[in-house]
Amino acid sequence: QVQLVESGGGLVQDGGSLRLSCAASGFTFSEYSMNWYRQAPGKELEFVAGSGSRESGHSTFYAESVKGRFTISRDNAKNTVYLQMNDLKPEDTAIYYCSRNGFYGQGTQVTVSS
Repeated sequence: QVQLVESGGGLVQDGGSLRLSCAASGFTFSEYSMNWYRQAPGKELEFVAGSGSRESGHSTFYAESVKGRFTISRDNAKNTVYLQMNDLKPEDTAIYYCSRNGFYGQGTQVTVSS
């Protein structure tokens, strides 16, 4: 079955960086789009970044709020998708989830202190 396991979250100061990882299993990883979402306290789930399927050449796309600061990448040999987050701001504080077609991992907490 599809399994997604996120890691790499933590507490960081305003302007700091973190790299999230999502290890996937149970499907042919390279054939699927992989996305990152986040949910801040009291707010709805929000799309953050996506990496397209192999058919799309793994094209990438981002929410406006993170463009230029976050970078999504993937290693198909390791069945892992990453989210490099630079210049973090307090408003980036949220639980970050890896997703594939409606499946989500358990999430990893990112907290940015001001």
